[in-house]
Amino acid sequence: MPNVLIDYLCDRNFYELHIRIIIDSLYHTPVKTRYKHLLTKEKHTASMNHIRNFSIIAHIDHGKSTLADRMIEMTNTLTEREMESQVLDDMDLEKEKGITIKSHAIQMEYNHSGEKYTLNLIDTPGHVDFSYEVSRAIASCEGALLVVDATQGIQAQTISNLYLAIDHNLEIIPVMNKIDMDSAMVEEVKDQIVDLIGCKHEDILAVSARTGQGVEAVLDAIVERIPAPKGSADAPLQALVFDSVFNPFRGIIAYFRVMNGTIHTGDRVKFFSNNEEYDADEIGVLKLKMAPRKEISAGDVGYIISGIKNSSEVRVGDTITSVASPCSEAIKGFEEVKPMVFAGVYPVDASEYEDLRSSLEKLQLNDASLSFEPESSLALGFGFRCGFLGLLHMEIIQERLFREFDMDVITTVPNVSYLVYTTKGEQISIHNPSGLPEPTFIDHIEEPYINAQVITKTDYLGNVIKLCLEKRGVLKNQNFITTDRVEVNFEMPLAEIVFDFYDKLKSISRGYASFDYHQIGYKHSSLAKLDILLNGEPVDALSSLTFSDHAYDFGRKMCEKLKELIPRQQFDIAIQAAIGAKIIARETVKAVRKDVTAKCYGGDITRKRKLLEKQKKGKKRMRQIGNVQVPQSAFLAVLKMD
Repeated sequence: MPNVLIDYLCDRNFYELHIRIIIDSLYHTPVKTRYKHLLTKEKHTASMNHIRNFSIIAHIDHGKSTLADRMIEMTNTLTEREMESQVLDDMDLEKEKGITIKSHAIQMEYNHSGEKYTLNLIDTPGHVDFSYEVSRAIASCEGALLVVDATQGIQAQTISNLYLAIDHNLEIIPVMNKIDMDSAMVEEVKDQIVDLIGCKHEDILAVSARTGQGVEAVLDAIVERIPAPKGSADAPLQALVFDSVFNPFRGIIAYFRVMNGTIHTGDRVKFFSNNEEYDADEIGVLKLKMAPRKEISAGDVGYIISGIKNSSEVRVGDTITSVASPCSEAIKGFEEVKPMVFAGVYPVDASEYEDLRSSLEKLQLNDASLSFEPESSLALGFGFRCGFLGLLHMEIIQERLFREFDMDVITTVPNVSYLVYTTKGEQISIHNPSGLPEPTFIDHIEEPYINAQVITKTDYLGNVIKLCLEKRGVLKNQNFITTDRVEVNFEMPLAEIVFDFYDKLKSISRGYASFDYHQIGYKHSSLAKLDILLNGEPVDALSSLTFSDHAYDFGRKMCEKLKELIPRQQFDIAIQAAIGAKIIARETVKAVRKDVTAKCYGGDITRKRKLLEKQKKGKKRMRQIGNVQVPQSAFLAVLKMD
């Protein structure tokens, strides 16, 4: 009897197939030809059982990129020559700042108990400003490694990312990193993890990603604890787009996770959001570089190149399906991004407006949390109103525009979104202070509030509470995680943390405090529109909405800072801060003066007065037609004010 029959006869699930194969073998019919589709079905089932999709979630600087490096080394995914530190952080910015900015996917092969398993790792950022990247990675996985630093313990972002993973019903594998450090608190941190997720002490894996100690046990746990992907390779194609990138030669490359079905090279596919059809010119899996494949089945992660040039045609969170046998509905549960901070982005040269639009569209492919819309400013001309997840996100976008697209831009004072209720009962969403209606038409204004979670050492608790109260925070509760670590929760306005809150928090806690937040809605607030005037002309790009009680101090500091930054002209420049028609602060940049009386070497004083009066008239005329140049540093000055 052929070997293939013996294999199938051992499997009771294929009883019907056995009978047919035996009958056909009696008539000498080729088994492989007649039952190719059934053989393929079992092959897909077996391969899905050997796939594990997982992500690594942790607080910033807890060692997730280093752990990923050791796993890639141990699975021989890269050669020793290709290997480098933080290999998945492929942007210069990531290596310079030591943080992960983008989600990265890589496929590894691992032998466990004599069988080969495919491990799809989607690395995630740790900073609060990139939490959207984490949500996208988690939506594509069945399990997650929760990495906790043995020297620092549980941090705010650890808890936030954990809740995100639990909401998606992911299998959590707790990993305690940096156990080789002298300051490691192994037993204490184990107790923290047990209290947080309710696991057993023996379930926690103790590793040192730097030395490689215990990393093999992590790979074994991924295979044993994380469930295999669900879905059917024979069902209609249903794939989730979790990322995309623009290639100038090949168009838009979309990264996807196949939930159901199989996609082949050359298949005709379509996107659910726009119903547009494309050819799958190339598909493949994600090693360090793209590796083409003939087909990708349910449970696996890959990429597709279909020659799409227009960035608006690919949306992160969209569903790819087959044109021949489409699926009935799109994949659900993928959250839309909600920008927290808004700022104007303008080209330094007005003629580069279209280039800036193109650059932002391409950047949006690679960073779906960026949103933008056109706007214009009297001071800066045409530009875009961009939405960011936080200040670090805004800084990274500005830096990437310069490095990747050679776009030098001016970024205005960042602010948040407000709800304005008019006397007519209308509700208006305002992202820019210049769009605020006249005060007589405003009934009241609501500003966004957040629930801020700070974890710090008890030594710094008093300073942390004082800082939060200064930022209009209301203490909700505090919880002692251990004898020397405490978690405090505040309700506070989002506008108060936009500028310098995070820097001040790190300063007063000597770097020990960790911070996380999420928006809880809008609340009524007493706000005033603060205008900055240069020689009587308002500069809309420097306008801001501030809390009424803080407006005077803020306006005075703005004027003092601008006096330092605006270069001297040949006429006096009056810098004023105003609320409505009331001037609340003023500074003057003195004119650069030529000594017109130098040639007078004596004689009557009237001759000197005549020359000075002539100069005074000229400067007055120059001031009327003169244009005050505001340097870019002035727009960012508000961020660095103490």
